[in-house]
Amino acid sequence: METGQSTCFGGPMKSHAVFELRRYRLHPGGRERLIGLFDSEFVEPQEALGMRIEGEFRDCGDPDAFVWVRSFLDMEARTDALAAFYSAPVWKEHGPHANETMLNSDNVLLLKPVAGTHPFSRNRSREQEARQTMGLIAVNICSLAPGTEDKFAAFFVAEALPILERTGARVDAVLTTERSVNGFPRLPVREGETVFVWFEMHENEDSLSRHQERLRKDVRWTREVFPHMDSQCWRTIEVSRLTPTSRSLCTF
Repeated sequence: METGQSTCFGGPMKSHAVFELRRYRLHPGGRERLIGLFDSEFVEPQEALGMRIEGEFRDCGDPDAFVWVRSFLDMEARTDALAAFYSAPVWKEHGPHANETMLNSDNVLLLKPVAGTHPFSRNRSREQEARQTMGLIAVNICSLAPGTEDKFAAFFVAEALPILERTGARVDAVLTTERSVNGFPRLPVREGETVFVWFEMHENEDSLSRHQERLRKDVRWTREVFPHMDSQCWRTIEVSRLTPTSRSLCTF
């Protein structure tokens, strides 16, 4: 049996405390154009300003969606880095071409790590490595009542995470809503929401299917743990299946 190995509790290397989960709606056929532009023009300039591009993904269920995650040392660093990047020559030159591919770029969740975790810590060891980009990522978004995220997160870490790992998932990040004021309102975020997000990593479709089958056979998961989590959510847990692009650090 496969076993998951969570890396979200690994030791941090220059740990970042603020994360953006960004989902763009694109014009039909625009995704590959945007990915090419993003990878050739936008990755290094952002990272030079202290941002980290944690992952870039194609949505398996939506050919006109591009999903990516970037992180910052803290909220002040986020404000400064965004102001510098979006006023820089590289964005002025290439930003309009990127925007031409998009219907909407405002579906953004501003997030922070669950206490005691270090999201995407595996990425740090991969930044300087030649790597194969592979895997299937399941991003799970739970919409919660305000003020309940800490209790939900504690239950997830204590009760759900061990089962997910035992049944074959590798959980690389667990995140909740960052409530600080958006210091760069030129880029809107989804405000007034409370969410809990976890990233599951799987080798491929077959390994994800085996993991899901094991969950269905796990009595405690089906009768206790998942029903409790589901009952705390205002709507059905949103699950997106993603594949990493060629430059994504977040990969299996």
